[in-house]
Amino acid sequence: MLTAVDIRRLISMPDAIAAVRAAFVDLAAGEFTQPTRLSFGGGRALVMSAYHAGSGAAVVKTLSVELDRSPAILGTLVWSSATGQLVADAIEVTTMRTGAVSGVATDLLAAPDATRLAVLGAGAQAADQVRAVAAVRPLASVTVYSRTSSRASALISALRKEFPAIEFTLSGTADEAVSSADVVCCATSASQPVFDASALPENVHVNAIGSYLPSMRELPESLLASARVVVVDEAEACLEEAGEIIHAVSTGSLKRDSLVELGSALAEPPGVGGRTVFKSVGVAAQDWALARLLAQGS
Repeated sequence: MLTAVDIRRLISMPDAIAAVRAAFVDLAAGEFTQPTRLSFGGGRALVMSAYHAGSGAAVVKTLSVELDRSPAILGTLVWSSATGQLVADAIEVTTMRTGAVSGVATDLLAAPDATRLAVLGAGAQAADQVRAVAAVRPLASVTVYSRTSSRASALISALRKEFPAIEFTLSGTADEAVSSADVVCCATSASQPVFDASALPENVHVNAIGSYLPSMRELPESLLASARVVVVDEAEACLEEAGEIIHAVSTGSLKRDSLVELGSALAEPPGVGGRTVFKSVGVAAQDWALARLLAQGS
């Protein structure tokens, strides 16, 4: 079984971003058979799978999620192809591929000269959000906000060693953190929006990857209603699992047919400028993309 250390040794964030980008292009082209994620016990157990027609390879991932546990997520990933099988730690794959998809969306939607990142949340997903945005934009500063300031401080301390040229700052509030950002990454388990849309600059790109249940909401409804474009990883998955998308559609603030899937947006880029949003609940094609890199490198 490939460990977290193995995975980091075999895959760089730029390679992960390129692989995830290619997988979404294939997803839009119909190359994947990707059943809806199975969720049990109110999201405490998850099963995701995908089959890629062109390669004949498949991936299955199982996760156990307990937000009060450390680590909150445990799981296993299995990759199967004509040449054999690979088993890997699903947690490292999940955090890395989630970062990578934010990297893909940021590269597509954020201003080319974006230098200021705000990260809301300091849990397991946060570091790879920074790594991914730093891989596609020339970051000069990162502001971190978390309800638990000690976790935010620990995250900043670790990232300063990894990115000595970037200035890291701890923010006292989420609104303050996003107020001067070019890019925002939300990585929380919040059940209510974590910032007010009025706190955002007029030109900003927002990634939201934390919420994955109908009861969870990171983004304010007014942002989804007013954003120039709302891109999602997969419309069907977000309409079933993403609380902020479900809520905004149910109130009429967001039109269901206005959602743009990432694969389609990569084929026809919507451009940059204004407020743009990317919402991801995570799809198995992302896991497949990283598993393929592991199989090639191991």
